[in-house]
Amino acid sequence: MPPDLDPAAVSLLNVLAGVHAEDLARPTPCVGWTVGHLLSHVDGLTRAFAAAADKEPGPLTAGPPPPPDPQPEPGWTTRIPRQVEALVRAWHQPDAWSGLTRVGGVDLPGEVAGVVGLTELVLHGWDLARATGQLYEADESSVRLVLEHVERVGDDREELFGPPLPVPDGADPLDRALRLAGRDPDWLPAPTD
Repeated sequence: MPPDLDPAAVSLLNVLAGVHAEDLARPTPCVGWTVGHLLSHVDGLTRAFAAAADKEPGPLTAGPPPPPDPQPEPGWTTRIPRQVEALVRAWHQPDAWSGLTRVGGVDLPGEVAGVVGLTELVLHGWDLARATGQLYEADESSVRLVLEHVERVGDDREELFGPPLPVPDGADPLDRALRLAGRDPDWLPAPTD
């Protein structure tokens, strides 16, 4: 049975509903990226992973994502949530999880691409929540799959996610996944005056 992307998408959609135009310049746990950069990235990745599920080669899947813009394209408040929902619908199709597909310029088995997409939803949902002072509710099944994925990428982890952070004994699965993906679970934006 393929993984269910719905819970991670719902968590991300809940966070997106609490992100506003005045948040765009806020820093995020992704070094050098503001909320605006992160939204631009999510805007692109949702389209790319939906195309990967549909096995639609083209500009969305042919190469790595471009550097994100600090300002998401107009209409992001309604467009990105629609694209998250379209991504989930695309991965509901059993064929999405079989055969080969391409995303980010890399050929992958469908089952791997789907887990990479899930990882993007979870990590960036957490990033946006933390940057905008919101709670992030991650479901146990999604976190387990994300943790397995970030552990499995091994030597490529730093290139994909940034330098991993030390994982203390007893860290819960989400904290462990975040640290292995280069994120500090205790990160908070610097206070503003």
